[in-house]
Amino acid sequence: MSDTPKDTSKPSGPVTVQDMTVTVERDLCIGAATCLALAPEVFALDNEAKAIVLDSADGTSAELIVDAARACPTAAITVKDKNGEQLFP
Repeated sequence: MSDTPKDTSKPSGPVTVQDMTVTVERDLCIGAATCLALAPEVFALDNEAKAIVLDSADGTSAELIVDAARACPTAAITVKDKNGEQLFP
């Protein structure tokens, strides 16, 4: 597992993971770390205690990524499918 952001220029996204787009709204993220407790290969906290999407995210199931987004207490993680349809929230 790597702590390297999937996209260093926009570590909180939007980034493409498999055929989905994952975005962490930094203004909503409170650093609760629920997402990384569920999916540590997808999310980590940066030095501002904001979630970022990791380079290792592609090896994770879409279901787990959506579950991690659902677990966020502030709904800061948006997941969209390849057609732009919002899977969560």
